[in-house]
Amino acid sequence: MKVSVVGQGYVGLNLSTFAAKAGHEVVGYDINANLISNLRNGITHVPGISRQELLSLIEEGKFNPSNNEELIQSSEVIIIAVPTPLGEDRQPDLTLLRNASQLIAKNARSGAVVINESTSFPGTLRNFIRPLVEGNSKVEIHFAAAPERVDPGNPNWNLANTPRLISGLSRYAIEIALEFYSSFCQEVNEVASPEVAEMAKLFENTFRQVNIALANEFSEIAYKFGLSANEVITAAATKPFGYTPFFPSIGVGGHCIPVDPAYLSFAANELGLKTNFIDLANEYNLMVPKKVASRIKDYLGGSLKNMSIQIAGIAYKPNVSDIRESPVIQLINSLEDLGASVAWYDPLVGEINGIVSKDLQTDIDLGIIATPHDVIDFSIWQKSNIKVIDLSISSKSYGWPKFL
Repeated sequence: MKVSVVGQGYVGLNLSTFAAKAGHEVVGYDINANLISNLRNGITHVPGISRQELLSLIEEGKFNPSNNEELIQSSEVIIIAVPTPLGEDRQPDLTLLRNASQLIAKNARSGAVVINESTSFPGTLRNFIRPLVEGNSKVEIHFAAAPERVDPGNPNWNLANTPRLISGLSRYAIEIALEFYSSFCQEVNEVASPEVAEMAKLFENTFRQVNIALANEFSEIAYKFGLSANEVITAAATKPFGYTPFFPSIGVGGHCIPVDPAYLSFAANELGLKTNFIDLANEYNLMVPKKVASRIKDYLGGSLKNMSIQIAGIAYKPNVSDIRESPVIQLINSLEDLGASVAWYDPLVGEINGIVSKDLQTDIDLGIIATPHDVIDFSIWQKSNIKVIDLSISSKSYGWPKFL
């Protein structure tokens, strides 16, 4: 098939390369000229996609990264894979989805199937994307939904072995979507409607948000009892049924867990429903960095004034450079509000707003392991007997006990 993927972020580039390797002719469209230039030079931002693999797909003509929207015009399948973030008011922001729909309306050929992978509330395909595309196009276009389930940096689960949910607004769209995704996904499940697929994606991450909030609140309780929440949760996990372990953290980050529950809450509120449980989980996890900063203050004797602290890893998860919704950034702000001088080290991020990553220091009062990328060598702290606390949820042991 001739395929265009609109958006070449973590979701879109993953999809583009898997589809290209499956034999499809793929245009990877993005408005970011620098990103497209990087891709054409083999510079990838997605873990698991090597420079050699990317350049090979381009040289073989299987993958064409481009910001030329006219290349979309020959595509049989056009996939939307743009971010759907929260605005400053923490309400859904569908600006990029709107822009993508209008772009497709201008360029889709007759009979093309538009598939939405971008996460949004139930009814987005039927009531938002389709009217935008059909209202600005003079040709017949079909619509399907296949919400993304990408987990960047996960060595065990990828697009091939992660089951896919699909549905559509016509039988033709469903059949084309089934054919396309079955070419590189081991399991493709058709569901009754696009709304079921859209809602399932939201519930998956709402489940995680709620349980992470529970673990974080439990950590506060265990702390008051003088216990390690990690140890208690690990002990509880010896029960082989009826229990799924979630561990405390400094909050949640990325493009899914902090965002998707807000989309579900928004959709429910539009129907006049209150989502007290979901909203409380969202609010609690947003407060966690401040709570953790307060516990660090207690740990350092009740004051952070004139204290020098360095944080290792500010991305939202290990082995990726993504800082979207990263709770580590909020932790830095909270520590500084309490009087600490805070530096950070993250070789994958490098720089944020002119502030540059600093190598691990030894002239500090406290080192904090927040996001332990595999490339970070903690031996300098170990050899220098630096006081260190481990806030990560990584199962690896870096020689220091878990703080939460």
